Amino acid sequence: MKIIPIAIGLLFFIQISLSGCVTTEESSYSSHSTEKNALEQRLTLARRYIGDSNWDDAKRNLKLAMEIRPNDPEVYEVYALFHQSTGEHDLAEEYFLESIKLRPDFSRARNNYAAFLYMQNRYEEARVQLLEVTSDALYSARPQAFINLGMCQLNLDDRAGAKRSFKKALLMDSDNVLALVEMGHIAYEQGELKEAWRYFETQRSSVTRQSSRALWLGIIVSRKLGDLDSEASLSLMLKSLYPDSMEYQVYSREWK
Repeated sequence: MKIIPIAIGLLFFIQISLSGCVTTEESSYSSHSTEKNALEQRLTLARRYIGDSNWDDAKRNLKLAMEIRPNDPEVYEVYALFHQSTGEHDLAEEYFLESIKLRPDFSRARNNYAAFLYMQNRYEEARVQLLEVTSDALYSARPQAFINLGMCQLNLDDRAGAKRSFKKALLMDSDNVLALVEMGHIAYEQGELKEAWRYFETQRSSVTRQSSRALWLGIIVSRKLGDLDSEASLSLMLKSLYPDSMEYQVYSREWK
């Protein structure tokens, strides 16, 4: 049975809120603003400009933020994301490490650094960072951090660890589709077909459009269960929605 490798592009949520155009002009910046408000405004503008790939304005606001507070870990974090976005990976890593050095309990920066490491296939280093992040009980994105940890563990062939991480994520966010799909794949690999189908059905009820990996889970499980109608329906959906996906290429080449 063909096991499809995990696609990394959809796994990590980088907490920066980059999307959206910059509609608030810097004229709103007031000389009466406090240092904290001035810093937050500059970093907000920098994030938005990064999201728009407006590197000059992003860098200008980051320089102003650094002038306001030279040793602020959030400034270093956004600088790291800036350099990551422009492909300057050595500089990005330097800024991530400095941000974490300045504030060791800065979980968002650690999570973003872990995402950076993961995208370079440095799974063990990412896992170490995520163990720190998931130990922070007050971190607002802790369920996602457990999913990130689980993805690292899968890539390190630690199925038992990944299963624990995904279960913890689901305890905090029972409808998390990524965790449900990956738990379904683990159940399938372990021969627990009914359990795998249950995970598939749960995630299907939570989304309007399933991912190619979710559809692949449904296809392989329905084939094993002898449910040819479900297999045909799901494979048609995979072809229609994701004709260029790795999953459909495997299906059309090896399963038809």
